[in-house]
Amino acid sequence: MTKKFGRLALHMWTIDTTPLATALDAARSAGFDAVELRRTDFKRCFDAGMSNQQALDVIHNSGIPVGMLMSAPGPIAGPISDAIGHLRQAGAIAGEYGLRLAIEFNSQHPVLNTLAVLRELLDGAKQKNCGYLIDTYHFARSGAGGRGFESVPAEQILCFQYSDVSPQPVTGVARPTDRLPPGKGMVQWRDVLGLLSEKGYTGYLSYEAPNPAQWARSPYDVAREGVQLTRMLLRDSVPSYAV
Repeated sequence: MTKKFGRLALHMWTIDTTPLATALDAARSAGFDAVELRRTDFKRCFDAGMSNQQALDVIHNSGIPVGMLMSAPGPIAGPISDAIGHLRQAGAIAGEYGLRLAIEFNSQHPVLNTLAVLRELLDGAKQKNCGYLIDTYHFARSGAGGRGFESVPAEQILCFQYSDVSPQPVTGVARPTDRLPPGKGMVQWRDVLGLLSEKGYTGYLSYEAPNPAQWARSPYDVAREGVQLTRMLLRDSVPSYAV
């Protein structure tokens, strides 16, 4: 597939309660160009009695590619100096397979919660195949919404995840699941998508909007709505955008 701005991926957390085969079919049917899978998706296959090869066959047979390799901060907190050493190791492992690794900050994490801290981590690790993951939810909640990632070098933006943010987001939760479909909250989409296009980003835009209200709906409806709303915002934000 030609790398162009506006290619869409569906993050499986958006339709979390859906079995993997059905989730993959929903993504493909809705018009997503790729999917973003989690370790959880594989674990659930294993828990259901599937082998690793059988899980891979489900993915391959779906006819939709897997879009990216990323890592977010987990439940453990510690000094950035430790994180730098761990990222060097992770980057080296990814490099053995010719892969790039995108790192995300979580606005609700006790340490890795801002763009400045993420920059310190990446600069310290000095791994050429590691770069930034821009997430609209966490950027907005950290106070760096809109064009807040303008200082990030274009070539170091490896991944982009998106959802909208409620004017009154949940607090005290390490992994918030109050994320909204694009255009339903307070994210400054014209600024975000406009800047992303200006920077020449051609990676996937991964729709990650975990929310119990979404999980209670048909995954096909959730996926279809995500594509429709995203394309509408892309057309509004980037006049040159074309499906």
